[in-house]
Amino acid sequence: MRDFFLTNGPTLVWAITALHLLFTILAFSRFGRTKEPLYLLIGCVAFGLFYDALVQALGGALGEGSLLAWLSRFRFVFHGALIPLLFPICAYGLNFKKPWKMAVWVLTAIVIVLGVAEGFATDLVTEKMAGILRYKSGDGTPDWARGVSYLLAFGTIIPVILAGIAAWIRQKTPLLLLAGVLMFAFAALGPATGNMDLNFLITMIGEMFLALFFLLYARRKAALHK
Repeated sequence: MRDFFLTNGPTLVWAITALHLLFTILAFSRFGRTKEPLYLLIGCVAFGLFYDALVQALGGALGEGSLLAWLSRFRFVFHGALIPLLFPICAYGLNFKKPWKMAVWVLTAIVIVLGVAEGFATDLVTEKMAGILRYKSGDGTPDWARGVSYLLAFGTIIPVILAGIAAWIRQKTPLLLLAGVLMFAFAALGPATGNMDLNFLITMIGEMFLALFFLLYARRKAALHK
């Protein structure tokens, strides 16, 4: 596994970038046709993942410097601003009543503020791994920002898994559960196999499955309500 990622890193990142662009276009186009909020939320998350992958794909061409650093800063900011939308995706997917949706949006807004602050507070340092030049979080990142980063990485996925279980029971579809489980599995695979230095690349595969199964779930849910 390690040799595969070390050899094919740039190709893999460009392929994932293209897929996220496709997912973004599909989600926003379907929102344009249906006005279904679930597609809008998925489109925003897919765009954030697309931007994240694109900046890392461009790292080798741009080289270390202010432009890559600036783009990378907003990679962290967009991550903090858009990943919390996983909460309302769960709420809309499970058809929460209006008061509960409002509560979820309040929680989401709080996490977005924390996520954006974390993005600006992160200490950026360069790293070249598997042929990919990128900026990552450095030792100068405050402890509170690291805590928010962990919240965004795992605290947003656990609700997706729980919502996925509920959707499987109520709506007879495992697609939302697959989105959460595969994202969690790939995020944990790097540390579990002793490949923490490649975790960013392995996690990107999980993010690809997250966006894919979100879209499939939204399509399935829309078909059930026709």
